[in-house]
Amino acid sequence: MACKKLFSTPEISTVALTDKYLSMRVEKNHSSTIPSSVAKCYETGRIDAFKLNWKPGKPNQPHVYWDSDVAKVVEGMAYDLMLHPNDIKLRKELDKIVNLIVSAQQPDGYLNTHFTVVRPKDRFKSLKVDHELYCAGHLIEAAVAHFKATGQRNFLDCVCRYADYIDSVFGRAKGKKRGYPGHEEIELALIKLAEVTGSKKFIKLASYFINERGQSPNYFVNEAKAAGYSTTTANKKNLQADIPIRERKTAEGHAVRMMYLAAGMVDVAIADNDDELLDCCKAIFDNLVEKRIFLTGGIGCLLY
Repeated sequence: MACKKLFSTPEISTVALTDKYLSMRVEKNHSSTIPSSVAKCYETGRIDAFKLNWKPGKPNQPHVYWDSDVAKVVEGMAYDLMLHPNDIKLRKELDKIVNLIVSAQQPDGYLNTHFTVVRPKDRFKSLKVDHELYCAGHLIEAAVAHFKATGQRNFLDCVCRYADYIDSVFGRAKGKKRGYPGHEEIELALIKLAEVTGSKKFIKLASYFINERGQSPNYFVNEAKAAGYSTTTANKKNLQADIPIRERKTAEGHAVRMMYLAAGMVDVAIADNDDELLDCCKAIFDNLVEKRIFLTGGIGCLLY
């Protein structure tokens, strides 16, 4: 199946860093950082978690964040392969890990090691804290990078099925959850998936997650009540869910979440030719650089 791009973005392989500082960092990433990261993922059980053979009482219980850790390493390996296409050892290790990840996908398309073997009855029950959609986003980004680096579709097709499953769960249609990520990330990942597949349905899903955020009734409040605890206004603000996204003019809450959300908002605004959403992004950016940034250039952990 041929891929039709919706956008035009430069590939990492089109850029060559030749200065004495940055070029050395790129090579150190290739020779040391990536191999040590892969080794640590094996050592801690993160990669083997995709074998789905963990049992209660065994060590290395898959954590809710683990899939994202492996995904970021895989994404880094893929981009590094673009810069070092003749590295056979890197290519073989990348393919090995990718094949293991793909093997963990469930028949309905779901893909998450923690909820498959540790809490199989709790899929998407606690979006506020459980990071399922966050992990899904990182897996999508890794698959896109793998496809760009190798041309192989196995991982890409896998995350397309996962995104289709997520789309069947979330939305405003009858029978769907009107939820969205507690920790944003999948929004920008879905746009990357749309870019390489040419499928606008992934843009639509990303747009839903962004525009549903902070709507009334508030999903996180209802989720908290169902679980028997309350969600305060401060918590909603921390999650960028205190007001509808198009009313937001300032960068608020958890900094990582806010920046992932802002990146996704820009991508969706461009993909949908949505000037109103883009103006919102510009206001957030102006507030960030004028009121939220440190002298070091960092924005900290919490923005409010």
